[in-house]
Amino acid sequence: MEQLEQLYEGKAKKLYATDDPDILWVEYMDQATAGNGAKKAQIAGKASLNNRITAVIFDLLKARGVDSHFVAPLSDTEQLVRRMTMFPLEIIMRNTAAGSFAKRYGVDEGTELKRPILEFCVKNDDLGDPFINDDGIVALGLASPEQLDEISRQARAVNDALLDIFSAIGVRLVDFKIEEGVTSDGRVLLADEITPDTCRLWRVESDGTVEHLDKDLFRRDMGDIIPAYEEILERLEQLAADEGIERS
Repeated sequence: MEQLEQLYEGKAKKLYATDDPDILWVEYMDQATAGNGAKKAQIAGKASLNNRITAVIFDLLKARGVDSHFVAPLSDTEQLVRRMTMFPLEIIMRNTAAGSFAKRYGVDEGTELKRPILEFCVKNDDLGDPFINDDGIVALGLASPEQLDEISRQARAVNDALLDIFSAIGVRLVDFKIEEGVTSDGRVLLADEITPDTCRLWRVESDGTVEHLDKDLFRRDMGDIIPAYEEILERLEQLAADEGIERS
């Protein structure tokens, strides 16, 4: 596989074309951001951790019947993925009240929700990623009704699978954000990444205290993210080994 021209640079990744028109070359970066890029820092080792965490999570999801755009790892900081036309949506699943949801509704952070909540936001930093409902998505042409049904079905399937995965490693999956897209043959697929950058992951101690193992450590100035991300990677890789999953 040959890396060609750079197509995109986001907050945490660069995308390159390859000599296969259906495959992209992803390079993770050591940059951490919060508040739609208002807060930034370079954190050595973050790129490698997020690349490897995403790869093992996509392998664990595939073993649970959830497919994604992930093709194969290339190096500690690079991987190959299927080329997608992305929906301009942030797809959010919530199992526990936290972050903006807790503030929006005046709910104590850590309140267990009676059922998982699926939310959508328009992916647009200039607008502050505004909340949008199903009717708005269809009315604005961001996805067709059929695509939205499939996006919603997949989001709930991802949530069920991730709850199983993180429970198995002793971590509570509070909430997460994913993105989806359409392949060249019209298939809706999970895309982007799943890492502690995009999930809230808590270890709840026996006395009820919460240890954050996610980007809230950076977002809220609570400590160094690297040991937390390393712990998540180590536990996930051990789970994959225990389950006999053949790694990509």
